[in-house]
Amino acid sequence: MRALVCREFGRFRNLAVEQRDSVEPGAGEVLIDVKAAGVNFPDILTVEGKYQVKPELPFVPGTEVSGVVSQLGEGVTTRAVGDEVVGTLQIGAFANQVVTSEYSTFLKGRSMSFEQAAGFAVTFGTSYYALKQRAQLQAGETVLVLGAAGGVGIATIQIAKAMGATVIAAASSEDKLDFACQAGADMRINYTTENLKDQVKALTKGKGADVVYDPVGGDFSEQAFRAIAWGGRFLVIGFASGPIAKMPLNLALLKGAAIIGVFWGAWSMRDPVESQNNFKELVEMIDDGVFSPLVPQVYPLHDFTAAFESIAERRAKGKVVLSMT
Repeated sequence: MRALVCREFGRFRNLAVEQRDSVEPGAGEVLIDVKAAGVNFPDILTVEGKYQVKPELPFVPGTEVSGVVSQLGEGVTTRAVGDEVVGTLQIGAFANQVVTSEYSTFLKGRSMSFEQAAGFAVTFGTSYYALKQRAQLQAGETVLVLGAAGGVGIATIQIAKAMGATVIAAASSEDKLDFACQAGADMRINYTTENLKDQVKALTKGKGADVVYDPVGGDFSEQAFRAIAWGGRFLVIGFASGPIAKMPLNLALLKGAAIIGVFWGAWSMRDPVESQNNFKELVEMIDDGVFSPLVPQVYPLHDFTAAFESIAERRAKGKVVLSMT
C-alpha cells in the first residue's frame, strides 16, 4: 500500500510517499480502503515531535479518513463490508488502507462526498464537543470565533449557527472574513487592523461574548478574554499561532468567567458512546440540509507539501484534505 511516512522528527517536507506492507484487521477492527484523509494542525506538530503524543519512528501521520470498509476483524458487529464510513485513528491516516476499531468509525452521511467526510471528524467533532458539552452553548448567546476561516473555525461557525447562536468571526484578512461570513458568521473583526477587545465590546453593545472559541493562542487570547461577558466561557482549543498565552487569572475572577480546556480526542476515547451520539446528531444536521461541510482545498497525496504548507502558513480557508484515489 502507499503511505506518507515520517522517518525522523522535523520538517514535514522530509516526509516521503512509500510502499508499505498491507495491513490486516485484528479482533474488533475493520480495514478501510481510504478515499480521502483530513489534514490538521496537530499533524504538523506530530511530525515535528512537538505534539502531546510522540509516536515511535517510523510512522504514518494523520488521524481521520473516509472510505469503504473492505474487511472485518473477528467479532465485529457494528460494521459490514461495503459500508461507507468516516474513521479516526491515533496515527496512520495518510495511507490508502488503514485499520481501526469498529467503534472509531461512523457511517458517512448520505449527502457528504468522501472529501467532505474526510475533513469532518476532527474539526466538527472538536467544535461540537466544545460548544455542546464544554461550553453548554444556549440559543441566543454570542460566540466569538478566533481563526474563523480555518477548518475548526468554519466548523464552529456552522455548528454555532445551527444551535441558535450569534457568531462573531475574527481573522487576519478580509478574504478570510469573507469566507467566514459565507459560512454563516453574523459579524466580523479583522484583528490585523482592528482592536479585538474594543470591537467585540462594540458589536455586543458592551456585554462581551458569551463564548470564546480560541484555536489560535498567542497575543489574541488575552485580548479575547478581556472582551468576554460576565459568566462567559473561554474555550482553549489550540495554539496555531505558536506561543501559548499566559493568561492573567484575575480576569477570570473579575468576569466570573471559566477557562475550559477542549481535548476532543481524549474525551472521545473516555466516552465513546456520547461521542458517537454527537456524530449521529451532526450527520443528521448535514443530511437535513442545516449546513454542509466546506472543503475547498483538496490535494493529491503526492502534493502533500502544499497541503501542509497551507496550514503551517495559516493560509488555509476551510478544511484541507488529501485525496488517496
